[in-house]
Amino acid sequence: MYILAPSLLAADFGHLAEQVKAVEDAGAKYLHLDVMDGAFVPSISFGMPVLKSLRSCTGLVFDVHMMVEEPGRYIQDIKDSGADLICVHQEACVHLDRTVSQIKEAGLKVAVALNPATPVSTLEYILPELDMALIMSVNPGFGGQKFIPYALDKVRCLREMAEKKNPSLDIQVDGGVTAGNVRDLMEAGANVFVAGSAVFQGDAAANVKEFLDVFRQYEALS
Repeated sequence: MYILAPSLLAADFGHLAEQVKAVEDAGAKYLHLDVMDGAFVPSISFGMPVLKSLRSCTGLVFDVHMMVEEPGRYIQDIKDSGADLICVHQEACVHLDRTVSQIKEAGLKVAVALNPATPVSTLEYILPELDMALIMSVNPGFGGQKFIPYALDKVRCLREMAEKKNPSLDIQVDGGVTAGNVRDLMEAGANVFVAGSAVFQGDAAANVKEFLDVFRQYEALS
């Protein structure tokens, strides 16, 4: 199953509820929510109050990407704000296994993200515990960056590893994803796609439908 996760970071913050409704009505299933602390990444985005206020507006899966140092400190607060899935960075967790366990014990789905230069081998032992792994195809912290080509090799490598250790693993890609390059990522083995600018610049509903058309065409040929 191929899933589009529009990234709220690229939305118009003056009309968040309307923009979320537009992508949901167009067929998106996930909403990607980047929580940034200004320490792990240079930017500061939004936190629990924004998540909580949006939760009452939509039935989308809240895919919360925590770009913060030691995210284990905030798991319960993020859950209480309406998260369905929490993704933490391997590079941000001193004790990754403990943080993954915290998320699972909270009753949420769990994912781990890797920065562009972090090898997928760092997930070898934790992979069976994950619902999803995220390959960053830009350096985290800013929207609108260009896709890093070697992310495709990382997706292939991760899918090969997952076939042995966790065949049902979702592989997500975040950064520079467009309707023009998403098929390459699908062929490499990814199935969940974060898109910010490619969704929210222009007609968000039409952009979502363009992605979904690519998904349907690919599935029809597979």
